This record gives sequence, C-alpha cells and structure tokens, in this order.
Amino acid sequence: MEQQKQESESRSGRFDLPANELVEKFNATILFEQRGCPFDIRNSKAHATMLGRQGIISEEDAALICKGLDQVGEEIKAGKFVFSVKDEDIHMAIEKRLTEIIGPAGGRLHTGRSRNDQTATTTKMYLRSAIKDVQKEIRGLQQVFVKKAEGNLDCIMPGFTHMQVGQPIIFSHWIMAFFWMLERDFTRFEDLYRRARFCPLGSAALAGTDFPIDRQFTARSLGFEGPTENSIDSVSDRDHMVEFNAAAAMCQFHLSRLCEELVMMSSQPFHFVEMSDDFCTGSSIMPQKKNPDIAEKIRGKTGRMYGNLMGILTTMKGIPLAYNTDLSEDKEPVFDSIDTLLDSLQILQPMVSKMQVNKDAMRRATDMGYANATDLADYLAKKGIPFREAHHLVGQMVNYAIKHGKRLDDFTDEEYRQFSPRIESDIREKISLEACVNARNSYGGTSPKAVAVQLSHAYRILDCELQTLKSE
Repeated sequence: MEQQKQESESRSGRFDLPANELVEKFNATILFEQRGCPFDIRNSKAHATMLGRQGIISEEDAALICKGLDQVGEEIKAGKFVFSVKDEDIHMAIEKRLTEIIGPAGGRLHTGRSRNDQTATTTKMYLRSAIKDVQKEIRGLQQVFVKKAEGNLDCIMPGFTHMQVGQPIIFSHWIMAFFWMLERDFTRFEDLYRRARFCPLGSAALAGTDFPIDRQFTARSLGFEGPTENSIDSVSDRDHMVEFNAAAAMCQFHLSRLCEELVMMSSQPFHFVEMSDDFCTGSSIMPQKKNPDIAEKIRGKTGRMYGNLMGILTTMKGIPLAYNTDLSEDKEPVFDSIDTLLDSLQILQPMVSKMQVNKDAMRRATDMGYANATDLADYLAKKGIPFREAHHLVGQMVNYAIKHGKRLDDFTDEEYRQFSPRIESDIREKISLEACVNARNSYGGTSPKAVAVQLSHAYRILDCELQTLKSE
C-alpha cells in the first residue's frame, strides 16, 4: 500500500496539515485486519533476513529486527498490543512498535519494499492458511457423511424429483450425494491454493526496487514456490481473494441445499430425521415447537456469502493499474466468508452426526408414494410390451391404486391381469422396495452394492487426503 499517511514527521515534509481525524478513521483498516499479524511478522522477518544476507543492511541489524519482531508477536498474542486507527494498518503499527523496542534499526526494515507488496504478501499467506483450514473441515464433514451412510445401507427412502416421489433409494445414497458435492469444493480450494503459490514480496510499490534483493529467498522462506513475475500485477492482483469468495459461495450453497433437505425432512409431515435437541430451538409462544434453527441459519447465510462475492467483484471491476486504495476493501468480505464457511462446516459435523434417522417413516413414505412404478413399467417392458405402452398402463394402475387406497404390490392377481395378461405371479417380488433398490446396481446407482463401491472410493480419498493434511 502506498504510504498515503506517513508517520507525522515524514508527513510534515510534504503536507501542510496533518491528516483529519475523520480521514484517519475512514482510511484505517487496522481494526479488522489483525488476524493477519502473525503472517505480517513472518513476512517482515523473511524480508529482514534477506536484507542482511544481501548486505543491504547489516546482519546485526537484521538479527535485531527479527528479535524485535518476535517480541511484537508475543505482545500481540498475549493481548498486550494496542491497536490504534492512527497507525492506519497492521503493517505501520507493527513497524512503529518494532522501532520503539529496538530503536533506529527498526526503520531499516522497510528498505526495498512497499506496503503494497507487503500487504499483498501477508494477505495471500493468510488466505493460503485459511484454505487449509477450510479443507480440513470439509474432510471432517465428509467423514460424518460416510459414517452415516455406512450405518444406513438398509434404510429405504423415497427419492424425489419436482418434490414428488420418484423412485426408491437408500438413505446412504442420498447422504453420499453431499459427500461428492463437497469433494468438488475441496478440489476447487486445492486449485486456488496451487494458483496462489507465487509470492508478491519484492515487487515494492509497483515497479520493483533498485536494491539487490533476493526474491527467490523470501518466497521460499514464506512457503511459496517462487516469486511473482510482474511487479505491476503483483501489487494489484486480488484474484485469489475473489476466487476464494467464489469457491466459498459454492461450498455454502451445497451446505444450504443439505440444510434445506434437513429442514424439510425433520418436519412433522415427513419426520424422516430427528434433529438433536442441542441443535434446535423453541418458540417464544408455541411450547410444542422444535425448530431446526441452525439448519435455517446456515441456509440464510448463503445469501450473505453471495453478497461477499458480488461485493469484491464489483470493487475490482474498474480499478486501474497498479495499486489504488479501493483494494483495501478486499479483506472484510473475504474474512467474513472464511469465518462463515468455517462456522457452518464445523457446526454441521456434530449436528449431522447426532441426527437420528427414522427408517420406518421413510419406508412408509416410499410405500405410499408409488415409488416402484418405474420398476413395474420396466417389468412390463421386459415382458415384451413397448415401454411407452407400459408407461401408460402403469399410470392407469397408479390411478386405480390411489382411488382404492392400495399400494402397487397390494393388487390381487385378478387386478393385475385386468391391466395386462402378461403380469405373472412373480410381480410382487420384482417390485418390492428391496428388489427395486437392489436392481439399481449400475455404477453410481442406489443399490447397497453400488453404494458400497462409492464408500470404498470415499474412504480412499479421505485416507489419502487426511494423511496429506496431517503432514502439513
């Protein structure tokens, strides 16, 4: 960031008046960006070490700066550091306190860099760390899904299209759908992490620096693959921030879809699942109520995540090269998206884990929803009746069943034969709910055998990736 507000001594050299108090407050980012302090201190220590290695400052000063930065870091961690809007941002606040601790040597830290490349580096470091936190929580929720799926391979439920009963599925197949949604989210964050692997530090204000710095050294010291290629782009690039909000918004809408289903399935007309009491709330006037407020809250926060994405996209759309103060608006929407997504992923893990599955209610709903109608049409097609004709016949049979309060497998032999003489005594066995789900044995299908294949692939992913995350 260009030094729009210098410390008072240097400001007086260019300006006749000090910064207006309203300007100080309006321009300050220090009150919400404090989470970046540990990364900013690492950033500065790498820079100081490099300056000493290159002979730009003395090695003694470099060591003193690093020691002083460690003390500043301890003060921040202990809650003793005083943040003031007069310092504008964490970079100036840390450098100011450093100079108070070690004296004039602290003023040499900023040699060969600008706040423009400093803030870009600190924010990118923080974001890379946040991505790993999000991925860890995604894996945690995926593990909950897999365990729920394993324990309910015998639970038959209706599968819906247009919110109408379509075909019988098993609960395990339903919940694993969300596993694969989150797997796509995981890989999106992985792609973003890979794209954010280059370090802006050393780009200075916009044109690089005339000091003989070693950008390869600082990049590697900070965990990056290497330095960025273009100094102008480096200080004005916020693609990683925009991309995070986009990936977070997509992940949140997957969580929202899950929560919408849980709200519906936990309602009295369905009663497919029972939410644990500690994840529900009551009513101030209706004592019988057990509201799925947490699921609703996660669903509601999705709009907020979309707003964060649209906000940062709109901020970025017309900014000329290179750095402009508009870019200081990049952090709040991203920080909010990080917090919202992490909170949602974390709270869903125990909420889904403690959720009770009502197998009997699901079975009854499947029975009375004529979910085996497609299998009856397939049965007739296998008997030689063209599928379109079979489809029409089964529609008539469903109409008859509704009017007579029967299930399709409750018909007598005579009732079956009045619709088609090709229906034989094996019909009930062929269209039982168990037969229907067991027959869907195609890859990715709902049969217990097919779902077991899904689970084996899911465990392979979790075992591999969990080991990777633990090692980092």
